[in-house]
Amino acid sequence: MNSSNLQFYNTLTRKKEDFSPIDSGEVRIYSCGPTVYNYVHIGNLRSYIFADILRRTLLYSGFKVKQVMNITDIGHLSSDGDMGEDKMTKGLLREGKKLTLKNMRELAEFYAEKFKGDLRAINVEMPEKMVFASDHVKEGVDLIKKLEKKSYTYKTSDGVYFNTSKMPDYGALSGGKTEWDKKGARITENSEKKNPEDFALWKFDSKIGFKSPWGVGFPGWHIECSAMSMKFLGEQFDIHTGGIDLIPTHHTNEIAQSECATGKKPFVKYWMHSEFVDAGIEKMSKSKNNFLKLESLIDKNIDPTTYRFWLLMAHYRTKVNFVWEALEGAETALKRLYSLFLELGSDVGSVHAEYQNKFKEYIGNDLDTPRAMVLLWDVIKDPNMSSGDKKATILDFDKVLGLRFADSEKKFREEKIPQKILKLAEERESARQDKDFKKSDELRAKINSLGYEVKDTEEGPKIFLR
Repeated sequence: MNSSNLQFYNTLTRKKEDFSPIDSGEVRIYSCGPTVYNYVHIGNLRSYIFADILRRTLLYSGFKVKQVMNITDIGHLSSDGDMGEDKMTKGLLREGKKLTLKNMRELAEFYAEKFKGDLRAINVEMPEKMVFASDHVKEGVDLIKKLEKKSYTYKTSDGVYFNTSKMPDYGALSGGKTEWDKKGARITENSEKKNPEDFALWKFDSKIGFKSPWGVGFPGWHIECSAMSMKFLGEQFDIHTGGIDLIPTHHTNEIAQSECATGKKPFVKYWMHSEFVDAGIEKMSKSKNNFLKLESLIDKNIDPTTYRFWLLMAHYRTKVNFVWEALEGAETALKRLYSLFLELGSDVGSVHAEYQNKFKEYIGNDLDTPRAMVLLWDVIKDPNMSSGDKKATILDFDKVLGLRFADSEKKFREEKIPQKILKLAEERESARQDKDFKKSDELRAKINSLGYEVKDTEEGPKIFLR
């Protein structure tokens, strides 16, 4: 697969486009990371699984990939209108800690480690760099100075703001100002703003903050990402990822400040966004306290890989509704796939070229994982393929899907087979040894009815989940 075979949906142009990186052979990606004032929820994790599938697809296609992800530990307010409570301050108050920069960083590092643990659990490959916003305040200040020098800024009693009226095409990512205003996505909460859409580049805070030419405070949430992405990826890079909730404000404002600072150079070539995971009738939200942590799944003895598997059955741009029954169904299906994979034996043959080409076609068509998953089942069920070739082909697909087929044997060993099933299997083996094949068949049928299957191998009988 090469770049001409890849097509991605670009939020900026609202259409699928042939993918071609700015620099041949290497793809530079910036993925918006979490604000680490609390645990991430499983809705948040969807955007990281999507970005991981994207990264794996590019690597599978022969590209080098440089991916950077931010860890927001300062400057993210609860309101898109640059008002409300600072989220990190909220975290410190919740945990009864004094408002200091030291405590803020310690809180951030604690939840950042929990976040990394969640990524490992769902088999998301770590980016080359994960960077804390508080380590790059200077870069943010320097970027604001550039904007100030070009007369894009103005000062109010609570901070330094970007004047959106100076950028005629402001809001292109979200459909422009007219569409934006109709949706009511932004509310003017600050009467000192020159325009409703103007956003903070620096917010003053007399209690806690960093020194700057404008006063003590914090860089705005948006300027942090522009500063860090440009530091590590350059003034122009290939792909920016995140959830769709970041389109109207955060990503729109990144474009405005970045392109105005660099002389209207196109900031990002492809903007890619994943849809929400809804909990009942609304999207999961930490602010609304209606979220599930990954730990909630683990507490129910559901392997986190199951959540990844469930999400891959839907396209990343399709909204999904989380219900336990659906996840439990996905768990059964994934265990069945693992069981069938293990039955293929230990020999690994050759990747089936025709199936591989289909897989490349599907995954190259804007990461169409639902069709790729159907193809996975087709490989398993194909009566004309050898077991070794099936195994090689599945392992090849898994370079992108990340479902840990190579670890499936270990998973099955660790999974406790109920004593009742083990006893029935022992009775069946005794009946087989005594050549009582009628009783042996009856016991096999009973094992099957309980959701398990016994296979006779050269090493003896083995039990699998049906």
